[in-house]
Amino acid sequence: MIQFNFKLILRILGILLLIESLFMLLSGVVSLIYAESDLFAFIISTAITATFGGFLFYKGRKFENNISKREGYFIVSISWIIFSFFGMLPFLISGAISSVSNAFFETMSGFTTTGASILTDIDSLPHGILFWRSLIQWLGGMGIIVFTLALMPMFSSGGIQLFNAEVPGLTHDKIRPRIQHTAKRLWYIYFIITMICALFLWVGPMSLFDAICHSFTTLATGGYSTKQASISYWDSAYLEYVIIFFMIIAGTNFTLVYFLLTGKGERFGKDEEFRWYMLVILVFVALFTGAFYYTSQNSTFEGTVRASLFHVVSILTTTGFAGINADYVSWGPIFWVLTLIIMAMGACAGSTSGGIKLIRIMVLLKNTINELYRQIHPRAIVPVRINSSLISFDIVSKVLAFIFVYVMLAILSVLFLVTLGLDFSTAIGSSITCISNVGPGLGITGPSGGFSEIPDMAKWFLSFLMLVGRLELFTVLLLLTPSFWKK
Repeated sequence: MIQFNFKLILRILGILLLIESLFMLLSGVVSLIYAESDLFAFIISTAITATFGGFLFYKGRKFENNISKREGYFIVSISWIIFSFFGMLPFLISGAISSVSNAFFETMSGFTTTGASILTDIDSLPHGILFWRSLIQWLGGMGIIVFTLALMPMFSSGGIQLFNAEVPGLTHDKIRPRIQHTAKRLWYIYFIITMICALFLWVGPMSLFDAICHSFTTLATGGYSTKQASISYWDSAYLEYVIIFFMIIAGTNFTLVYFLLTGKGERFGKDEEFRWYMLVILVFVALFTGAFYYTSQNSTFEGTVRASLFHVVSILTTTGFAGINADYVSWGPIFWVLTLIIMAMGACAGSTSGGIKLIRIMVLLKNTINELYRQIHPRAIVPVRINSSLISFDIVSKVLAFIFVYVMLAILSVLFLVTLGLDFSTAIGSSITCISNVGPGLGITGPSGGFSEIPDMAKWFLSFLMLVGRLELFTVLLLLTPSFWKK
Protein backbone atom coordinates (compact mmCIF):
# COMPACT_ATOMS: atom_id res chain seq x y z
CA MET A 1 0.00 0.00 0.00
CA ILE A 2 1.11 3.57 -0.69
CA GLN A 3 1.83 5.94 2.18
CA PHE A 4 -0.32 9.07 2.22
CA ASN A 5 0.59 12.36 3.86
CA PHE A 6 -2.44 12.00 6.16
CA LYS A 7 -1.73 15.05 8.29
CA LEU A 8 -1.74 17.31 5.26
CA ILE A 9 -4.91 15.63 3.97
CA LEU A 10 -6.63 16.21 7.31
CA ARG A 11 -5.40 19.82 7.33
CA ILE A 12 -6.81 20.52 3.87
CA LEU A 13 -10.14 18.82 4.60
CA GLY A 14 -10.38 20.77 7.84
CA ILE A 15 -9.83 24.07 6.03
CA LEU A 16 -12.42 23.15 3.41
CA LEU A 17 -15.03 22.37 6.07
CA LEU A 18 -14.26 25.62 7.91
CA ILE A 19 -14.80 27.50 4.65
CA GLU A 20 -18.06 25.60 4.08
CA SER A 21 -19.24 26.56 7.58
CA LEU A 22 -18.63 30.24 6.76
CA PHE A 23 -20.87 30.01 3.72
CA MET A 24 -23.48 28.20 5.81
CA LEU A 25 -23.31 31.12 8.22
CA LEU A 26 -23.82 33.52 5.31
CA SER A 27 -26.98 31.61 4.37
CA GLY A 28 -28.04 31.90 8.01
CA VAL A 29 -27.74 35.67 7.69
CA VAL A 30 -30.20 35.49 4.79
CA SER A 31 -32.56 33.53 7.05
CA LEU A 32 -32.14 36.19 9.73
CA ILE A 33 -32.93 39.00 7.28
CA TYR A 34 -36.16 37.31 6.24
CA ALA A 35 -36.90 36.19 9.86
CA GLU A 36 -37.67 32.63 8.80
CA SER A 37 -37.61 29.32 10.64
CA ASP A 38 -34.56 27.87 8.87
CA LEU A 39 -32.20 30.11 10.88
CA PHE A 40 -31.91 27.47 13.60
CA ALA A 41 -30.97 24.82 11.01
CA PHE A 42 -28.10 26.98 9.73
CA ILE A 43 -26.84 27.73 13.25
CA ILE A 44 -26.72 24.02 14.12
CA SER A 45 -25.26 23.04 10.72
CA THR A 46 -22.59 25.75 10.96
CA ALA A 47 -21.63 24.65 14.46
CA ILE A 48 -21.36 20.96 13.49
CA THR A 49 -19.39 21.67 10.31
CA ALA A 50 -17.04 24.18 11.98
CA THR A 51 -16.41 21.85 14.93
CA PHE A 52 -15.58 18.91 12.71
CA GLY A 53 -13.47 21.12 10.42
CA GLY A 54 -11.60 22.57 13.38
CA PHE A 55 -10.92 19.08 14.72
CA LEU A 56 -9.46 17.92 11.39
CA PHE A 57 -7.44 21.13 11.10
CA TYR A 58 -5.97 20.53 14.58
CA LYS A 59 -5.22 16.86 13.88
CA GLY A 60 -3.33 17.89 10.75
CA ARG A 61 -0.83 20.10 12.53
CA LYS A 62 2.90 19.55 11.93
CA PHE A 63 2.19 18.42 8.38
CA GLU A 64 4.71 18.07 5.56
CA ASN A 65 3.85 20.61 2.88
CA ASN A 66 4.17 18.26 -0.05
CA ILE A 67 1.25 16.89 -2.08
CA SER A 68 1.82 14.05 -4.53
CA LYS A 69 -0.30 13.52 -7.61
CA ARG A 70 -2.11 10.58 -5.97
CA GLU A 71 -2.87 12.61 -2.88
CA GLY A 72 -4.22 15.39 -5.08
CA TYR A 73 -6.67 13.00 -6.74
CA PHE A 74 -7.68 11.54 -3.38
CA ILE A 75 -8.19 14.92 -1.67
CA VAL A 76 -10.30 16.34 -4.48
CA SER A 77 -12.53 13.24 -4.77
CA ILE A 78 -13.09 12.80 -1.04
CA SER A 79 -13.61 16.54 -0.43
CA TRP A 80 -16.65 16.62 -2.73
CA ILE A 81 -18.20 13.70 -0.84
CA ILE A 82 -17.48 15.24 2.57
CA PHE A 83 -18.75 18.62 1.40
CA SER A 84 -22.01 17.01 0.28
CA PHE A 85 -22.50 15.11 3.55
CA PHE A 86 -22.10 18.27 5.62
CA GLY A 87 -23.82 20.43 3.02
CA MET A 88 -27.03 18.40 3.31
CA LEU A 89 -27.39 19.24 7.03
CA PRO A 90 -29.39 22.47 6.50
CA PHE A 91 -31.86 20.58 4.30
CA LEU A 92 -32.33 17.80 6.86
CA ILE A 93 -32.39 19.90 10.03
CA SER A 94 -34.79 22.47 8.57
CA GLY A 95 -37.12 19.75 7.32
CA ALA A 96 -36.92 21.00 3.74
CA ILE A 97 -35.88 17.46 2.77
CA SER A 98 -36.81 14.59 5.05
CA SER A 99 -34.63 11.67 3.93
CA VAL A 100 -30.84 11.30 3.82
CA SER A 101 -30.94 9.83 0.30
CA ASN A 102 -32.85 12.80 -1.06
CA ALA A 103 -30.79 15.37 0.85
CA PHE A 104 -27.46 13.91 -0.27
CA PHE A 105 -28.70 13.67 -3.87
CA GLU A 106 -29.84 17.32 -3.84
CA THR A 107 -26.57 18.50 -2.28
CA MET A 108 -24.28 16.49 -4.54
CA SER A 109 -26.32 17.72 -7.49
CA GLY A 110 -25.72 21.25 -6.24
CA PHE A 111 -21.99 21.05 -5.62
CA THR A 112 -21.37 19.24 -8.93
CA THR A 113 -23.55 21.88 -10.69
CA THR A 114 -25.77 19.16 -12.11
CA GLY A 115 -29.09 20.71 -11.13
CA ALA A 116 -31.07 17.47 -10.93
CA SER A 117 -33.59 17.88 -8.13
CA ILE A 118 -35.90 15.80 -5.96
CA LEU A 119 -37.86 18.86 -4.77
CA THR A 120 -41.47 19.19 -5.90
CA ASP A 121 -42.46 22.48 -4.22
CA ILE A 122 -39.46 24.81 -4.41
CA ASP A 123 -41.60 27.94 -4.13
CA SER A 124 -42.53 27.09 -0.52
CA LEU A 125 -38.93 26.81 0.73
CA PRO A 126 -37.57 29.56 3.03
CA HIS A 127 -35.12 32.11 1.59
CA GLY A 128 -32.11 30.81 3.53
CA ILE A 129 -32.50 27.31 2.10
CA LEU A 130 -33.01 28.69 -1.41
CA PHE A 131 -29.90 30.85 -1.03
CA TRP A 132 -27.83 27.88 0.26
CA ARG A 133 -29.09 25.74 -2.61
CA SER A 134 -27.92 28.33 -5.14
CA LEU A 135 -24.70 29.11 -3.28
CA ILE A 136 -23.46 25.51 -3.30
CA GLN A 137 -23.80 25.48 -7.08
CA TRP A 138 -21.81 28.71 -7.35
CA LEU A 139 -19.06 27.27 -5.12
CA GLY A 140 -19.01 24.05 -7.10
CA GLY A 141 -18.89 25.88 -10.43
CA MET A 142 -15.35 27.18 -10.17
CA GLY A 143 -14.45 24.52 -7.62
CA ILE A 144 -14.01 24.76 -3.90
CA ILE A 145 -10.42 23.49 -4.19
CA VAL A 146 -9.59 26.35 -6.59
CA PHE A 147 -11.21 28.75 -4.12
CA THR A 148 -9.03 27.37 -1.33
CA LEU A 149 -5.89 27.67 -3.46
CA ALA A 150 -6.74 31.31 -4.07
CA LEU A 151 -6.86 31.96 -0.33
CA MET A 152 -4.28 29.63 1.18
CA PRO A 153 -0.61 30.14 0.17
CA MET A 154 0.33 27.12 2.32
CA PHE A 155 -0.53 24.85 -0.61
CA SER A 156 1.70 26.61 -3.14
CA SER A 157 4.23 23.78 -3.27
CA GLY A 158 1.62 21.13 -4.03
CA GLY A 159 -1.15 23.32 -5.38
CA ILE A 160 -0.60 22.24 -8.96
CA GLN A 161 -1.58 18.67 -8.03
CA LEU A 162 -4.84 19.87 -6.47
CA PHE A 163 -5.51 22.24 -9.36
CA ASN A 164 -4.98 19.56 -11.99
CA ALA A 165 -7.21 17.11 -10.12
CA GLU A 166 -9.92 19.74 -9.60
CA VAL A 167 -9.78 21.18 -13.14
CA PRO A 168 -8.83 18.16 -15.26
CA GLY A 169 -9.19 17.69 -18.97
CA LEU A 170 -7.66 18.92 -22.19
CA THR A 171 -6.73 22.61 -22.25
CA HIS A 172 -4.87 24.46 -24.97
CA ASP A 173 -4.10 27.84 -23.42
CA LYS A 174 -2.90 28.68 -19.93
CA ILE A 175 -2.68 31.84 -17.87
CA ARG A 176 -0.83 30.54 -14.84
CA PRO A 177 2.65 31.76 -13.95
CA ARG A 178 1.85 30.55 -10.40
CA ILE A 179 -0.99 28.28 -9.39
CA GLN A 180 -2.22 30.51 -6.57
CA HIS A 181 -2.16 33.53 -8.87
CA THR A 182 -4.20 31.62 -11.45
CA ALA A 183 -6.76 30.52 -8.87
CA LYS A 184 -7.23 34.13 -7.74
CA ARG A 185 -7.64 35.34 -11.31
CA LEU A 186 -10.25 32.70 -12.07
CA TRP A 187 -12.25 33.55 -8.96
CA TYR A 188 -12.03 37.32 -9.57
CA ILE A 189 -13.39 36.83 -13.09
CA TYR A 190 -16.06 34.44 -11.83
CA PHE A 191 -17.19 36.82 -9.08
CA ILE A 192 -17.24 39.93 -11.28
CA ILE A 193 -19.28 38.29 -14.07
CA THR A 194 -21.68 36.83 -11.49
CA MET A 195 -22.37 40.28 -10.05
CA ILE A 196 -22.86 41.78 -13.53
CA CYS A 197 -25.32 38.98 -14.32
CA ALA A 198 -27.22 39.64 -11.08
CA LEU A 199 -27.48 43.34 -11.96
CA PHE A 200 -28.96 42.64 -15.39
CA LEU A 201 -31.44 40.15 -13.95
CA TRP A 202 -32.46 42.62 -11.24
CA VAL A 203 -33.18 45.26 -13.90
CA GLY A 204 -35.79 42.84 -15.27
CA PRO A 205 -38.78 41.38 -13.43
CA MET A 206 -36.70 39.49 -10.84
CA SER A 207 -36.35 40.61 -7.24
CA LEU A 208 -32.83 41.25 -5.92
CA PHE A 209 -32.88 37.92 -4.06
CA ASP A 210 -33.97 35.94 -7.12
CA ALA A 211 -31.45 37.80 -9.31
CA ILE A 212 -28.53 36.93 -7.00
CA CYS A 213 -29.57 33.29 -6.72
CA HIS A 214 -30.00 32.90 -10.47
CA SER A 215 -26.71 34.65 -11.21
CA PHE A 216 -25.04 32.07 -8.95
CA THR A 217 -26.57 29.13 -10.80
CA THR A 218 -26.20 30.66 -14.27
CA LEU A 219 -22.45 31.28 -14.05
CA ALA A 220 -21.99 27.88 -12.39
CA THR A 221 -24.01 26.30 -15.25
CA GLY A 222 -25.97 24.60 -12.47
CA GLY A 223 -29.59 25.42 -13.22
CA TYR A 224 -31.12 25.49 -9.74
CA SER A 225 -33.91 28.04 -9.58
CA THR A 226 -35.86 29.64 -6.74
CA LYS A 227 -39.08 28.65 -8.54
CA GLN A 228 -40.46 25.23 -9.40
CA ALA A 229 -41.23 26.43 -12.92
CA SER A 230 -37.65 27.70 -13.33
CA ILE A 231 -37.16 30.66 -15.70
CA SER A 232 -40.58 30.14 -17.29
CA TYR A 233 -42.11 31.41 -14.02
CA TRP A 234 -41.42 35.03 -15.08
CA ASP A 235 -42.59 34.57 -18.69
CA SER A 236 -40.07 37.21 -19.75
CA ALA A 237 -38.24 37.36 -23.08
CA TYR A 238 -35.81 39.87 -21.54
CA LEU A 239 -34.78 37.42 -18.80
CA GLU A 240 -34.34 34.62 -21.30
CA TYR A 241 -32.03 36.69 -23.51
CA VAL A 242 -29.98 37.86 -20.52
CA ILE A 243 -29.60 34.32 -19.19
CA ILE A 244 -28.75 33.02 -22.68
CA PHE A 245 -25.93 35.57 -22.92
CA PHE A 246 -24.45 34.70 -19.53
CA MET A 247 -24.85 30.95 -20.08
CA ILE A 248 -22.79 31.34 -23.25
CA ILE A 249 -20.12 33.17 -21.25
CA ALA A 250 -20.18 30.46 -18.57
CA GLY A 251 -19.70 27.81 -21.26
CA THR A 252 -16.66 29.65 -22.67
CA ASN A 253 -13.09 28.86 -21.67
CA PHE A 254 -12.39 31.25 -18.77
CA THR A 255 -8.90 31.81 -20.14
CA LEU A 256 -10.50 33.60 -23.10
CA VAL A 257 -12.72 35.62 -20.77
CA TYR A 258 -9.61 36.64 -18.84
CA PHE A 259 -7.87 37.75 -22.03
CA LEU A 260 -10.99 39.72 -23.03
CA LEU A 261 -11.00 41.56 -19.70
CA THR A 262 -7.29 42.37 -20.09
CA GLY A 263 -7.72 43.89 -23.55
CA LYS A 264 -6.85 40.84 -25.64
CA GLY A 265 -10.31 40.17 -27.06
CA GLU A 266 -8.91 39.26 -30.48
CA ARG A 267 -8.15 35.81 -29.06
CA PHE A 268 -11.86 34.99 -29.21
CA GLY A 269 -11.87 35.08 -32.99
CA LYS A 270 -8.62 33.14 -33.22
CA ASP A 271 -9.66 30.38 -30.81
CA GLU A 272 -10.79 27.34 -32.79
CA GLU A 273 -12.81 25.78 -29.97
CA PHE A 274 -14.79 29.00 -29.44
CA ARG A 275 -15.59 29.14 -33.17
CA TRP A 276 -16.84 25.55 -32.97
CA TYR A 277 -18.85 26.51 -29.90
CA MET A 278 -20.64 29.27 -31.79
CA LEU A 279 -21.13 27.04 -34.83
CA VAL A 280 -22.64 24.21 -32.78
CA ILE A 281 -25.09 26.64 -31.18
CA LEU A 282 -26.14 28.03 -34.58
CA VAL A 283 -26.50 24.59 -36.18
CA PHE A 284 -28.59 23.13 -33.37
CA VAL A 285 -30.75 26.25 -33.07
CA ALA A 286 -31.50 25.87 -36.78
CA LEU A 287 -32.28 22.16 -36.31
CA PHE A 288 -34.61 22.80 -33.36
CA THR A 289 -36.31 25.70 -35.13
CA GLY A 290 -36.85 23.55 -38.20
CA ALA A 291 -38.14 20.68 -36.07
CA PHE A 292 -40.62 23.03 -34.35
CA TYR A 293 -42.01 24.10 -37.71
CA TYR A 294 -42.02 20.53 -39.05
CA THR A 295 -44.05 19.32 -36.06
CA SER A 296 -46.28 22.43 -36.17
CA GLN A 297 -45.31 23.50 -32.64
CA ASN A 298 -44.38 27.02 -33.65
CA SER A 299 -45.90 30.31 -32.55
CA THR A 300 -44.19 33.49 -33.73
CA PHE A 301 -40.88 33.25 -35.53
CA GLU A 302 -39.09 35.18 -32.78
CA GLY A 303 -40.67 33.03 -30.08
CA THR A 304 -39.66 29.82 -31.85
CA VAL A 305 -36.07 30.96 -32.40
CA ARG A 306 -35.81 32.18 -28.79
CA ALA A 307 -37.20 28.90 -27.42
CA SER A 308 -34.71 26.97 -29.58
CA LEU A 309 -31.80 29.23 -28.59
CA PHE A 310 -32.59 29.07 -24.88
CA HIS A 311 -32.97 25.29 -24.93
CA VAL A 312 -29.81 24.64 -26.98
CA VAL A 313 -27.63 26.97 -24.89
CA SER A 314 -29.12 25.71 -21.60
CA ILE A 315 -28.44 22.05 -22.44
CA LEU A 316 -25.15 22.52 -24.32
CA THR A 317 -23.63 24.51 -21.44
CA THR A 318 -25.14 21.87 -19.09
CA THR A 319 -27.03 24.55 -17.15
CA GLY A 320 -30.43 22.90 -17.44
CA PHE A 321 -32.70 25.92 -16.93
CA ALA A 322 -36.25 25.53 -18.22
CA GLY A 323 -37.40 28.43 -20.35
CA ILE A 324 -40.88 29.33 -21.56
CA ASN A 325 -42.65 26.20 -22.87
CA ALA A 326 -39.42 24.22 -22.36
CA ASP A 327 -40.74 20.72 -21.59
CA TYR A 328 -38.80 19.02 -24.39
CA VAL A 329 -40.11 15.60 -23.31
CA SER A 330 -43.53 16.64 -24.64
CA TRP A 331 -42.10 17.96 -27.91
CA GLY A 332 -41.53 14.53 -29.47
CA PRO A 333 -38.77 11.92 -30.08
CA ILE A 334 -36.80 14.01 -32.59
CA PHE A 335 -36.23 16.62 -29.88
CA TRP A 336 -35.14 13.91 -27.40
CA VAL A 337 -32.40 12.69 -29.74
CA LEU A 338 -31.08 16.19 -30.46
CA THR A 339 -31.18 17.02 -26.75
CA LEU A 340 -29.23 13.88 -25.78
CA ILE A 341 -26.56 14.73 -28.37
CA ILE A 342 -25.90 18.22 -26.99
CA MET A 343 -26.18 16.89 -23.42
CA ALA A 344 -23.22 14.62 -24.09
CA MET A 345 -21.23 17.24 -26.02
CA GLY A 346 -20.96 19.98 -23.42
CA ALA A 347 -19.36 23.38 -24.07
CA CYS A 348 -15.72 24.51 -23.92
CA ALA A 349 -12.84 23.15 -21.88
CA GLY A 350 -11.87 25.46 -19.04
CA SER A 351 -15.50 26.47 -18.43
CA THR A 352 -17.92 25.54 -15.66
CA SER A 353 -19.91 23.28 -18.00
CA GLY A 354 -19.83 19.48 -18.00
CA GLY A 355 -20.04 16.90 -20.78
CA ILE A 356 -17.33 15.58 -23.07
CA LYS A 357 -16.28 19.14 -24.06
CA LEU A 358 -16.02 20.43 -27.61
CA ILE A 359 -12.23 20.37 -27.79
CA ARG A 360 -12.23 16.60 -27.28
CA ILE A 361 -14.83 16.21 -30.02
CA MET A 362 -12.68 18.39 -32.28
CA VAL A 363 -9.65 16.16 -31.63
CA LEU A 364 -11.74 13.03 -32.24
CA LEU A 365 -13.13 14.30 -35.56
CA LYS A 366 -9.77 15.59 -36.82
CA ASN A 367 -8.05 12.35 -35.89
CA THR A 368 -10.77 10.35 -37.65
CA ILE A 369 -10.36 12.43 -40.83
CA ASN A 370 -6.60 11.89 -40.63
CA GLU A 371 -7.09 8.14 -40.26
CA LEU A 372 -9.24 8.09 -43.40
CA TYR A 373 -6.48 9.97 -45.25
CA ARG A 374 -3.86 7.51 -43.97
CA GLN A 375 -5.85 4.63 -45.43
CA ILE A 376 -4.98 6.00 -48.87
CA HIS A 377 -1.53 7.35 -47.94
CA PRO A 378 -0.22 4.95 -45.27
CA ARG A 379 3.20 6.64 -45.05
CA ALA A 380 1.80 10.13 -44.58
CA ILE A 381 2.38 11.88 -41.25
CA VAL A 382 -0.75 13.95 -40.64
CA PRO A 383 -0.84 15.36 -37.09
CA VAL A 384 -3.87 16.77 -35.31
CA ARG A 385 -3.67 20.53 -34.84
CA ILE A 386 -5.71 22.88 -32.64
CA ASN A 387 -5.16 26.63 -33.04
CA SER A 388 -2.27 25.74 -35.38
CA SER A 389 -0.55 23.93 -32.49
CA LEU A 390 0.44 20.30 -32.77
CA ILE A 391 -1.52 17.91 -30.54
CA SER A 392 0.71 15.05 -29.47
CA PHE A 393 -0.27 11.43 -29.96
CA ASP A 394 -0.30 11.04 -26.18
CA ILE A 395 -3.05 13.66 -25.85
CA VAL A 396 -5.00 12.19 -28.76
CA SER A 397 -4.80 8.80 -27.06
CA LYS A 398 -6.13 10.31 -23.80
CA VAL A 399 -9.00 11.95 -25.64
CA LEU A 400 -9.98 8.66 -27.30
CA ALA A 401 -9.77 6.89 -23.94
CA PHE A 402 -11.93 9.56 -22.29
CA ILE A 403 -14.68 9.30 -24.91
CA PHE A 404 -14.57 5.48 -24.75
CA VAL A 405 -14.92 5.54 -20.95
CA TYR A 406 -17.74 8.09 -21.19
CA VAL A 407 -19.70 5.91 -23.64
CA MET A 408 -19.10 2.69 -21.69
CA LEU A 409 -20.03 4.33 -18.39
CA ALA A 410 -23.25 5.63 -19.94
CA ILE A 411 -24.15 2.20 -21.34
CA LEU A 412 -23.43 0.36 -18.07
CA SER A 413 -25.34 3.02 -16.13
CA VAL A 414 -28.40 2.61 -18.33
CA LEU A 415 -28.31 -1.17 -17.83
CA PHE A 416 -27.99 -0.79 -14.05
CA LEU A 417 -30.84 1.75 -13.82
CA VAL A 418 -33.10 -0.48 -15.92
CA THR A 419 -32.49 -3.36 -13.48
CA LEU A 420 -33.62 -0.99 -10.68
CA GLY A 421 -36.98 -0.59 -12.40
CA LEU A 422 -36.56 2.59 -14.47
CA ASP A 423 -37.95 2.60 -18.01
CA PHE A 424 -35.45 2.89 -20.85
CA SER A 425 -35.98 6.56 -21.74
CA THR A 426 -35.74 7.59 -18.07
CA ALA A 427 -32.63 5.43 -17.60
CA ILE A 428 -30.74 6.80 -20.60
CA GLY A 429 -31.78 10.39 -19.90
CA SER A 430 -30.83 10.14 -16.21
CA SER A 431 -27.46 8.53 -16.97
CA ILE A 432 -26.33 11.08 -19.55
CA THR A 433 -27.68 14.09 -17.67
CA CYS A 434 -25.84 13.08 -14.49
CA ILE A 435 -22.54 12.15 -16.15
CA SER A 436 -22.63 15.43 -18.09
CA ASN A 437 -23.93 17.43 -15.07
CA VAL A 438 -26.90 18.84 -17.00
CA GLY A 439 -29.90 18.37 -14.68
CA PRO A 440 -33.16 17.40 -16.42
CA GLY A 441 -33.30 14.05 -18.18
CA LEU A 442 -35.95 12.15 -20.10
CA GLY A 443 -39.11 10.32 -19.06
CA ILE A 444 -40.14 10.99 -15.47
CA THR A 445 -36.90 12.94 -14.87
CA GLY A 446 -37.64 15.48 -17.60
CA PRO A 447 -38.17 19.24 -17.05
CA SER A 448 -41.78 18.82 -15.87
CA GLY A 449 -40.90 15.90 -13.59
CA GLY A 450 -37.92 15.30 -11.34
CA PHE A 451 -35.90 12.67 -9.53
CA SER A 452 -38.16 12.31 -6.48
CA GLU A 453 -39.92 9.20 -7.81
CA ILE A 454 -36.85 7.10 -8.63
CA PRO A 455 -35.61 4.47 -6.11
CA ASP A 456 -33.13 5.47 -3.39
CA MET A 457 -30.51 3.09 -4.80
CA ALA A 458 -30.76 4.91 -8.13
CA LYS A 459 -30.30 8.26 -6.35
CA TRP A 460 -27.09 7.12 -4.67
CA PHE A 461 -25.80 5.70 -7.95
CA LEU A 462 -26.66 8.87 -9.87
CA SER A 463 -24.94 10.91 -7.14
CA PHE A 464 -21.82 8.89 -7.88
CA LEU A 465 -22.21 9.59 -11.60
CA MET A 466 -22.50 13.32 -10.90
CA LEU A 467 -19.22 13.28 -9.00
CA VAL A 468 -17.48 11.23 -11.70
CA GLY A 469 -18.76 13.58 -14.39
CA ARG A 470 -17.86 16.76 -12.47
CA LEU A 471 -14.25 15.60 -12.07
CA GLU A 472 -14.15 14.38 -15.68
CA LEU A 473 -14.19 10.61 -15.12
CA PHE A 474 -10.57 9.70 -14.48
CA THR A 475 -10.04 11.61 -11.21
CA VAL A 476 -12.65 9.49 -9.41
CA LEU A 477 -12.41 6.24 -11.40
CA LEU A 478 -8.67 6.18 -10.79
CA LEU A 479 -9.36 5.65 -7.08
CA LEU A 480 -11.25 2.45 -7.93
CA THR A 481 -8.25 0.83 -9.62
CA PRO A 482 -5.87 -1.47 -7.66
CA SER A 483 -2.83 0.26 -9.19
CA PHE A 484 -3.72 3.54 -7.48
CA TRP A 485 -3.24 1.97 -4.03
CA LYS A 486 -0.01 0.16 -4.85
CA LYS A 487 3.48 1.62 -4.42
